[in-house]
Amino acid sequence: MAGSVRRYDPDRRDRIIAAAIRVVGARGIAGLSHRSVAAEADVPLGSTTYHFKTLDDLLVAALRQANEGFARAAADSAALADPTADLAEALAGLLGEFLGADRARAELEYELYLAALRRPALRPVAAEWCEAVSTALSARTDPATARALAAVMDGISLQVLLTGAEYDRAYACEVLRRVLRA
Repeated sequence: MAGSVRRYDPDRRDRIIAAAIRVVGARGIAGLSHRSVAAEADVPLGSTTYHFKTLDDLLVAALRQANEGFARAAADSAALADPTADLAEALAGLLGEFLGADRARAELEYELYLAALRRPALRPVAAEWCEAVSTALSARTDPATARALAAVMDGISLQVLLTGAEYDRAYACEVLRRVLRA
C-alpha cells in the first residue's frame, strides 16, 4: 500500500507547463513529447497526460504562459498609458526591452507563436496575443492603427530574431512613427 500513496501536488500542472517551455527552448517544438516534458518536470509520465491529453493541449498552455510577457509589459507600461508620451518612442523602447532582455526567451515565445501555422489548436491563443497587444495600444490610438502597430512590431521582432541582427531602436521608432502618421 505504501507505493500507491498519492501526494498532493497543487503546483504540478504549472511545473509541467514550465518544463514544456524549457523543452521547447532547448530542443524546439520537434523535441516536445509527453515523455520529454515529464523527465524535465521530474514527474511521472501519467501526470503530463492527465493534465494535458494531447501535445496541442500542452502547447496551448505553454503559449498562453509565454504570451503573458510582452502583452503584460504593454498593458503595464507607464509610457503607453501617458497620453503626453511619444508613442513611437515608448513602443520602440518596449520592443527593445523585449528583444534585449532575454533573446532566448523572445525566440522561444515566437517559436510557440509561429507553431500556430501548423497547429490549428494554437491559432486562437496566437489571436489572443494579437488582441491583447492591440487592446493595450487602443488606449492611445484607434483600433486599426493599434493592430497595424502590433503587426509592425511583430515584423521587426521576427526580422531581428531570424537574421541575428541587433535591434535598431531608431529604425523601429521611425517605422512606428510612419504607421502613426498614416
